[in-house]
Amino acid sequence: MVSVVTIIYNIVEGVFSVFFGITDETLALLGFGVDSFVEVLSGIGILHMILRMKRAGINDVASRDRFERQALRITGTAFYLLAGGLIVGSALNLITGAKPETTTVGIVISVLSILTMYVLMTWKMRIGKKLKSDAIMADANCTKTCFYLSFILLASSGLYELLEIGWLDVLGSLGVTWFAFSEGREAFEKARSNELSCSCH
Repeated sequence: MVSVVTIIYNIVEGVFSVFFGITDETLALLGFGVDSFVEVLSGIGILHMILRMKRAGINDVASRDRFERQALRITGTAFYLLAGGLIVGSALNLITGAKPETTTVGIVISVLSILTMYVLMTWKMRIGKKLKSDAIMADANCTKTCFYLSFILLASSGLYELLEIGWLDVLGSLGVTWFAFSEGREAFEKARSNELSCSCH
């Protein structure tokens, strides 16, 4: 249930973030939205793993199957592409002096995301402890990444709305870039490892 909620939330968040990121010309919000869509790919892999646990037994699934490893490789590639695109976009915005029309939507979305990710993270931790599942606990820890990323968006969007300095939005997009690159690297590391663990910080 919690995995399905996570996937649905990320899809909705992604749609709104990408739409308003393009409409309001805010690169940080656009990058945040694309990141949400990539998280959906990761969420599908987690959902597949949990369904396997239900069929085989929580303690009988100790390693990733082929589908989960492939999902991680696709997710890692998507994160790297996102990071590369944001670096190019940030450079172009700095060169041209482009800046957002407004970042109000970014503030609203980031606050909603902070609240939602906190609830999901707590929910997953409770389930993981109850079932004594390292895999579910690892997923809960990975949700912290989205939680922290939301603070990056809130900071850049809030400061821009107050000061209207263009490079603040670029700084926010570079924050998203750093998280995307880190998540991409971790996805490939997990794909190479057969253990159900998470190296998220």
